[in-house]
Amino acid sequence: MNKLALPISILALLASGLTFFLSQSKSELVYVDINKLVEGYERTKAEREVFNKKAGTLKANADSLLVDWQKELKTYEKDRVSMTKKELELKQQLLQNKQQQINNYQQAIQKQIQEEDQKMTQTVINDINDYVKEYGKNKGYRIIFGAKGSGNIMYAEDVSDLTQTVLNGLNSEYAGE
Repeated sequence: MNKLALPISILALLASGLTFFLSQSKSELVYVDINKLVEGYERTKAEREVFNKKAGTLKANADSLLVDWQKELKTYEKDRVSMTKKELELKQQLLQNKQQQINNYQQAIQKQIQEEDQKMTQTVINDINDYVKEYGKNKGYRIIFGAKGSGNIMYAEDVSDLTQTVLNGLNSEYAGE
């Protein structure tokens, strides 16, 4: 019986050592850098390009209205010496009303641009979250942390950083590969 106990003990020790080594080879705690994913994701670039065009068009419309108002103001300043008191009051009121409308329009445009930016960003974040969730399930990770570069993860070994791997997969999926 003693002759059999020693080889079994050695075999059990080797098996437990091998199990420990294999369980340590794949880190259970991994993370992705969210900022790098958002900036490196091709959809972010495409969405931002569309957003910038739309925002540029909206701002150009507001600028055009402002330029027209400024021209009207210059004309008023030039012609006011020949106007009656009643005409001056009416023109001043008209200019003030137009200025207020332009200000309201600019504020509405700014609000619309902010909402569009938030919507675009949320769409990209949802894509990334869905991909990371699926990636984690397929690769057998129990948890994947998201770091924002602001101190959430102060230190991690490079082997724990899945950012580039996830980014490559995310861009491949977006490209339809």
